[in-house]
Amino acid sequence: MDGGERQDGRGQPRQKHFRPRAGAKTIVSSDPEIFLGVLLLAAGGSRRMGQPKLLLPWGTTTVLGHLIQQWEKSGARQIGVVCAAGVAELQNELDRLGFPKENRIFNPAPERGMFSSIQCAAAWPGWNADLTHWMITLGDQPHLRRETLESLLSFGAANPRNICQPLRNGRPRHPVLLPKPAFAALKERSASDLRQFLESRADELAGVEVADAGLDFDIDTPADYQRAREWSFKSG
Repeated sequence: MDGGERQDGRGQPRQKHFRPRAGAKTIVSSDPEIFLGVLLLAAGGSRRMGQPKLLLPWGTTTVLGHLIQQWEKSGARQIGVVCAAGVAELQNELDRLGFPKENRIFNPAPERGMFSSIQCAAAWPGWNADLTHWMITLGDQPHLRRETLESLLSFGAANPRNICQPLRNGRPRHPVLLPKPAFAALKERSASDLRQFLESRADELAGVEVADAGLDFDIDTPADYQRAREWSFKSG
């Protein structure tokens, strides 16, 4: 996870008083189709893990490889991986995976926190022009079930002008799905973090309750990683 931003135990910005609600007012469109771009945050230093968590084994590949495959299978039209500039190990793994160089987004100052990576991606000129929505997804969520992602995408497609999040027992979790106007506004806002940005657009927020205990997991330490692997491959 990128450093410098106040986060909770799941590596997410803390959200004490701000929560989208299941059943919140939504802005429904007659055209449910969305064209998805995925912003995969991979610029964090993995200090508590002691090694790059995205390069850890996951199934038959790495965490990074699994996340890319997962979003490809979920219908992403374009995936952009936000990387810390000058980190050769991650670039080598992206090369091994055959991930296009033109879809790598470099954050020159990842120490400024996760939101700096998000803003770098929002300002990046390489996104396909036909994309209508962007998913902001953390680099340490390989254990989320595919059904969870599909539920969020279906909810977002039915409410394409809303910013949508999965809810776990009423509490918002990552990933976050943003329509084009909200995603474009990320690069223009002076918010200190994603939570503050979302608070500024509270009228657009909506959430869908998802029964996925993986939303409660974080992968920051070796013990977290082992726990997530055991849970994921046992439940999957």
